[in-house]
Amino acid sequence: MSFPTRSLGRSSLQVSPLCFGGNVFGWTADEAMSFSLLDEWVGAGMNFVDTADVYSRWVPGHTGGESEALIGKWLQKSPAKRKQIVLATKVGKDMGDGKVGLHPKYIKQAVDASLKRLQTDYIDLYQTHDDDPSIPLEDVLGTLGDLIAAGKVRTIGASNYSAERFAEALEVSEKHRLARYESLQPLYNLYDRAVFEKELQPLCVKNGVGVMNFYALAAGFLTGKYRTAEDVNKSARGPKTISLYLNPRGLKILAALDSAATRLNAKQSEIAIAWLLTRPSIAAPIASASNLDQLKSLIRACELTLDPQTLDQLNTASAE
Repeated sequence: MSFPTRSLGRSSLQVSPLCFGGNVFGWTADEAMSFSLLDEWVGAGMNFVDTADVYSRWVPGHTGGESEALIGKWLQKSPAKRKQIVLATKVGKDMGDGKVGLHPKYIKQAVDASLKRLQTDYIDLYQTHDDDPSIPLEDVLGTLGDLIAAGKVRTIGASNYSAERFAEALEVSEKHRLARYESLQPLYNLYDRAVFEKELQPLCVKNGVGVMNFYALAAGFLTGKYRTAEDVNKSARGPKTISLYLNPRGLKILAALDSAATRLNAKQSEIAIAWLLTRPSIAAPIASASNLDQLKSLIRACELTLDPQTLDQLNTASAE
């Protein structure tokens, strides 16, 4: 099986319609399961994998780098897989001991540390995980351009930038002929629409930037498993998910997903991802799975075609 690839921004990278979110590796998926998930992902014709140096520092006893290290062990086990995947990672979140932000010296140290953990000599997509207003954009983009020139990085992207700052970054790249952010990771899903659609989406479409949205399933809410306050203990992220999304609008969206799922014989999560794949500027939503059943469901989502009636129902229910 294979899926048509999409260009990521104006770069040479060709990516599958869905990106696997590697935050689960070494957290909710142990080493054996992580390897199985990656094998299944590539075997299904997908090629895009996203991680970050900070994954999974939030887990007690972890220091960051766990996800990258597991991907590196997987690549060492099957070296031929390196050319089969588009590997993305990120820099800038707090790694402890003062290792945080986008100072040029730190970026250069961080990329080498990521390359070592990933057991590869190049990163396909290197992303700034957060904006760092304390460092001039010229310095950040210039340093990232140096990494491209050195062959350590193929393409660069950004995450968690406001529309104003992302527009400024694109202008700086053009004005000073520096490397350009070819991708952006914003929060976007069937529930969280307004901020992205009002400001970031027009900017990305106008400038040919590929969007890899995170929280594609709204922290699990769009799977339909959180419907009452009593569902809070269904996962580790239950309390946060319920506090953000369990409200009249959220339930209205779930009702529309339920209707579509019944009509199309699909899961609510599959409908929610299929909806994202119809949106302008979206190159590849990011979604995670902690077991093979969840992963197979993600793949099925890419095989779904939503009819105009379903799209209209979902758009109406989720309108802000």
